[in-house]
Amino acid sequence: MAGGTWTTQNKVRPGAYINIKSAAQALGAAGDRGIVSLPLILSWGPAKQVITVEAGEDVSVKLGYPISDPSLLLVREALKRAKTLLLYRLNTGTKASVVSGNLTATAKYGGVRGNDLTVRIAVNVDNATLFDVTTLLAGVEMDKQTVANIGALKANEWVVWTGTGALAATAGAPLIGGANGTVTAQEYLDYLSAIEVLEVNTIGLPATDAATKAVFVSFVKRLREDEGKKIQVVVENYPAADYEGVISVKNGVILTDRTVLTAAQAVAWVAGATAGAQMNQSLTYAAYDDAVDVTPKYTNSQIIAALQAGELVFTGSGGKAVVEQDINTLHTFSPEKGKAFAKNRVLRVLDGINNDFRQIFADFYTGKISNNADGRNLLKNEYSTYLETLQGIEAIQNFDAQKDLTVSEGADLDAVVSELYVQPVDSMEKLYLTITVS
Repeated sequence: MAGGTWTTQNKVRPGAYINIKSAAQALGAAGDRGIVSLPLILSWGPAKQVITVEAGEDVSVKLGYPISDPSLLLVREALKRAKTLLLYRLNTGTKASVVSGNLTATAKYGGVRGNDLTVRIAVNVDNATLFDVTTLLAGVEMDKQTVANIGALKANEWVVWTGTGALAATAGAPLIGGANGTVTAQEYLDYLSAIEVLEVNTIGLPATDAATKAVFVSFVKRLREDEGKKIQVVVENYPAADYEGVISVKNGVILTDRTVLTAAQAVAWVAGATAGAQMNQSLTYAAYDDAVDVTPKYTNSQIIAALQAGELVFTGSGGKAVVEQDINTLHTFSPEKGKAFAKNRVLRVLDGINNDFRQIFADFYTGKISNNADGRNLLKNEYSTYLETLQGIEAIQNFDAQKDLTVSEGADLDAVVSELYVQPVDSMEKLYLTITVS
């Protein structure tokens, strides 16, 4: 049976949905969320390319470690709430290797994980003219081949073989020299170029230098303002962005195993949770999964000041770490962008409408439907059905297709002009109660 999570009833296959994506369909369907991206320094895996990791996936071969390993902490945190992680390994690193007789074994990827590899060569017990060549990772067998000579060996998921001639037995030849290496500003720019052409809801930047954060903020502003791709970026301690597309994490959390996460590390969870939150969901007072406290802690006045500055703050509550308020960095308001734009639930609605309208028009109308009264009515009905779906899940309210949505002919023969008035729904956050005692 198929599985996956769902908010709107836009699935194709019957089943209990958890992580299944439905096919694109011209039914006014709201697009699924849950795609987060992170650029990370890793100890294994293909470098300088996007690696897709699904929630619940066994990443032992792809990333060199089980998801529970401390080296994949940020991967694990991002996937606590997101369903898909578009991971980009920034560093190439140095490949570990070893020479054993005529054979050279080289790790498939650069990084320190290659130093945990060992090659063992033994004469086959059934045929003395053959050798069993075993690849071990941290003492565990990953691959075993029985061959007559070096030329018969095939590369596996861990080791690439070079050399010619006969094999020589060895009880164990460990690979050495693997290193993670370092990254420069160029690697981050390469990441942005790679991710720009992909569909993503949120980018997380677990870095602390202001220059890199500024580059990412500029990138997101360009995508939102010039390209029409409404995404958000999550960074640590950068409220100066003062922009709805940027979320600034002020502090970190303490996990149940006492692991302490800095604000930069907590970016991974916030980015994943933001990507995974649907248009009718707020993260205000959402508990950070598997966290029992926050660090550092702030006073009431400090929390108020942080919220007013557009910072996302974790606060302790009943042995948990919770998001005090699901906000972005926008804190200078104007008639064009009022206080509502600072609330991420509201922004998810507005961004979702933008992205989905854009996708619906591109997939089903551009170059396919005539720009006449019938075609424009068809487009209006499409958009109206979509908006009524949002109203049905309480993402928007008070929508009236006759008064709030128009689709008309533009100045050019191929142009269509649409105007929409929409009222997003936010979550309850403040209770003002008066009790009168007689």
